[in-house]
Amino acid sequence: MEPRPDAHRSSGAEGGSGCACGHEAEALPELDATAIPHALRHATIFGALGSLAPGAGLVLVAPHDPLPLLAQLEDRWPGRFDVVRTETGPTVWRLRFTRTRG
Repeated sequence: MEPRPDAHRSSGAEGGSGCACGHEAEALPELDATAIPHALRHATIFGALGSLAPGAGLVLVAPHDPLPLLAQLEDRWPGRFDVVRTETGPTVWRLRFTRTRG
């Protein structure tokens, strides 16, 4: 899965947390991977992404372009997420993940 800088898919629930509590978040939650120990990083990110309802999303902050993570994500859940890079280095990358209906 190669993130596209111009990718966007209308979801109808963009910005929602996806937790079904009935409260809509004003902005997408941000997961800062730099604060997660390296040994736990991918598992933590997969857990966060796996908890998203269709139409919900999150922003991942990473210390590098997370190409290995994106490949693993596509292997695990093909086509389940739209990914857009909103910041591209040199020291910080931000990627917006939105869960698709699929």
